[in-house]
Amino acid sequence: MTPRELRPDEEFALGLDAADPLARFRDRFEVPVGADGRPLIYFCGHSLGLMPKSARALVAREIDDWGRLGVAGHFEATNPWYTYHERFRESGARLVGALPGEVVMMNSLTVNLHLMMATFYRPTASRHAILMEADAFPSDRYAVTSQIRHHGLDPETSLILVRPRPGESIHRSEDLERLIEERGGEIALVLLPGVQYLTGQVFDLERLSAAARRQGCLIGFDLAHAAGNIVLRLHDCRVDFAVWCSYKYLNAGPGAVGGCFVHQAHGDDPTLPRLAGWWGNDPETRFAMRPEFVPRKGADGWQVSNPPILSMAPLLASLAIFEEAGLEALRAKLERLTGYLLFLIDAQGSRRIEVITPRDPARRGCQLSLRVRRAPRDLAAALSSAGVVCDLREPDVIRVSTAPLYNRFHDVWRFAQTLGKEAG
Repeated sequence: MTPRELRPDEEFALGLDAADPLARFRDRFEVPVGADGRPLIYFCGHSLGLMPKSARALVAREIDDWGRLGVAGHFEATNPWYTYHERFRESGARLVGALPGEVVMMNSLTVNLHLMMATFYRPTASRHAILMEADAFPSDRYAVTSQIRHHGLDPETSLILVRPRPGESIHRSEDLERLIEERGGEIALVLLPGVQYLTGQVFDLERLSAAARRQGCLIGFDLAHAAGNIVLRLHDCRVDFAVWCSYKYLNAGPGAVGGCFVHQAHGDDPTLPRLAGWWGNDPETRFAMRPEFVPRKGADGWQVSNPPILSMAPLLASLAIFEEAGLEALRAKLERLTGYLLFLIDAQGSRRIEVITPRDPARRGCQLSLRVRRAPRDLAAALSSAGVVCDLREPDVIRVSTAPLYNRFHDVWRFAQTLGKEAG
């Protein structure tokens, strides 16, 4: 839809919902309600996605099998626990544009990031640096800094931080590409987000991966805000590795299991150094209890522990919905949702609000980030009191996400009305 085709009235929003082929999926989720009994305007999928209603039964089934079978559930449960993680082999690969075997669901995001850096960050005297964005999510910065120090190096000299141009909020691909070209000889690893957590900017994975390869650098991506949000093609982009969580757009619940991608070129190489554990060992010899570690082929070879069944069950529920809806259809709807929200915000003409997320639909996902020029905490509190669930990132950015599986155009309209009233 172009701005000329949009209207700011409630009837128009309701009409968009009536014509939405994905509208039926909202009923598959538990939508919290406010004190007035109305559904909250839940625009916080970038932090914690809503619960699929089917998750309750799937978790209960594992609980029941545990009580009924005890240890025998590893092989006799309805979904045997021993091979439970393999249930995500196909759907997990489709989720991020990978080949079966390149993806494994395990651990949490930062744990997986450390496991990946143990393999893919192997500094030498000349090539020792990690390149990442200066405004990265803090956990990534902590992990990278600690890895550098773990190798006896100094972050002051082995951490290259990239920033947007002065006065801008968005990283330019050409600037990142130029920096990789200029300093590629000292860069061991490029680590960037798929979607920047603060601004909602989508990074050009293919272009940046190609730039890293030309300079002999390895490249990995944090897809915490990208998995389930944008269409990914990790294998074709020749990304070396990627990690993500599943509690945001993947709706798998608080602290849910993370995900990990290792490109086939690396997954097929058993000689790569790694932090090994029992579950990464070849299952054909796992119970032989031999002291030698023989890594399983593919991303599975980076597993260290058996899968956390109770935190994986909700992910089964959510990915089944993603498979039914289709990522391309979800992408089309999220572009319409964010485009409509941009239209309504622009129509209000508030001098207090600046949208810092790219306006080009190809460069954004579900999230719009609003820079608040005056009293951001007061505005965030007013939105919350009015039944809006979003969040404030200090000092002045309010993040809102219109998740296409459960958010409606009428939610967008209601939010815009509230924002206009409270922002002035």
